[in-house]
Amino acid sequence: MQVVELAIYPIKSCRGILLAEAAIAPTGFERDREFIITDAEGQFLTQRQLPQLAQIEVRCSGEDLILAAPAVSLKPLTLTPTLTGLEHPVQIFRDRTTAIDQGDAAAQWLQQALQLDTPVRLLRQTPKYVRPIDPHYATQPQQPVSFADGYPFLITNTASLADLNHRLQATYPQETLAVPMNRFRPNIAIASDIPFAEDEWQAVRIGEIIFDTVKPCERCVIPTTDQRSGQRSPLGEPLKTLASFRKVPQRGVLFGVNAIARCTGVIHVGDPVEVIAQRAPAA
Repeated sequence: MQVVELAIYPIKSCRGILLAEAAIAPTGFERDREFIITDAEGQFLTQRQLPQLAQIEVRCSGEDLILAAPAVSLKPLTLTPTLTGLEHPVQIFRDRTTAIDQGDAAAQWLQQALQLDTPVRLLRQTPKYVRPIDPHYATQPQQPVSFADGYPFLITNTASLADLNHRLQATYPQETLAVPMNRFRPNIAIASDIPFAEDEWQAVRIGEIIFDTVKPCERCVIPTTDQRSGQRSPLGEPLKTLASFRKVPQRGVLFGVNAIARCTGVIHVGDPVEVIAQRAPAA
């Protein structure tokens, strides 16, 4: 097995950036989900509520972020991030933390790009306020995570996607419904020959870095959103088909695994992947 794709998502739920190599920080890949969009009260916003976030392009230029929205007539915005602005509360799932507001220009640009009637804010995570991983799955006390849903890394398997697409083709023989891996927004995609082998991985070595795979990833509505157009599937796919064989009671519809790195370092596309510990198959 080997790594075939690495990705970061500097602004949570906006378009991702593919990388040839990625540096690992304590919270995940460097610059991954470092920023979050909220409403005026600090409630986090994602493609769950705003599928058009998929059309917000993000590029890194040195320390700056360049935001573009090709779907609307809006000049790109160059943002120089700050850690010294106004502190603003953030509610993300059950977590309540504090982040740094990135200013009115960014907020107004995003409101226009998303074609919203209500204001939004762009906030940056700060080391001053640690957002801890759920202690039931953390490998260390007070282990930090970015503004990812809950864990530093999401790992997916190409064989699992191929299996899902085969089922989609069988269900809709007159349609072209194969979906790309970006529907699942992973950080690390691994080429494998065995669909859903990741269910049994407990720890994997990627290059020189060991990752503990601590929890399967429960999927929400986001995989039904085309990551280029921002349009939802009118058929509810691929989630509908995925639910037909990957829905687990009390756990949800599963695809991919959440992971935590044991140390910092760098991994690359093409790095070999070795399973170094496996969990017992589910009964």
